[in-house]
Order: sequence, then C-alpha cells, then structure tokens
Amino acid sequence: QVLVVQSGGGLVQSGGALRLSCAVSGLLYPLSHYAMGWFRQAPGKGREPVSVVRSGEGTIGWYDDSVKGRFTSYRTVAGNAVNLQMTNLMPEDTATYFCALGYDTVVPVVGPARWEDFDYFGQGTQVTVSS
Repeated sequence: QVLVVQSGGGLVQSGGALRLSCAVSGLLYPLSHYAMGWFRQAPGKGREPVSVVRSGEGTIGWYDDSVKGRFTSYRTVAGNAVNLQMTNLMPEDTATYFCALGYDTVVPVVGPARWEDFDYFGQGTQVTVSS
C-alpha cells in the first residue's frame, strides 16, 4: 500500500519561506522513477498545477509562471520524500497545497499536468501568507 504523508506549511509573512514535504512509502519502484507534481487550491478557486518534475529532470521540470524562480520541487537524497521549497512567498500563494506522484508514461512530457494524470496524493497542507 502506497502511503504519502504530507507535512510543512503554516503561516508566514510576505517575503518569507516555507518547505512542504511528502514522505512516501510502499512504492513499487524507486521514487526517482516517478513524476512528482504539486497542486494548490486557493479559497473559492479551482485546483491548479504548480509544478511538474518528471523522472530524470532533477529540479528543472515545469513551474507555473506565478511561482517560477521562487519555488523548487525536488526529491530528497535519501529517496523517500519529495519537497517543495517556497521562497519569497506572497499573499497570493495562500492555498492548500497537495503533492502528487505519477508515472512518466501518463504525465505529459512537457508543460503542466492534470490532477488525473497522477496516482498518489498527499492529504494537503495549508499555506497562509500574510501581507
């Protein structure tokens, strides 16, 4: 059974930084073989992709223009977690964030991906940025 436990988040002032983490266990293949995605949902809005990094892309991948240069998605060296490092946070980053894991054979080769393209999800954590 695949287990994805998300942690991190909280309240931070504008310009601050946070790191979200998803600890993963029970995968059939090494974590490095999976595409990792991050989504967020702000109050009253739909869920939107934030980042998609496919296996072999390191930390490059795709990032939404609104977070490009500020957010970085990466797998831990131990290979058992995926993290989202968020810097220079702004009030418009306030949302519930979700991590996701999927297969490269399903996740689009380039650009953003849909929630439905992924198979395993964290439970979500709240990020609130005050001005």
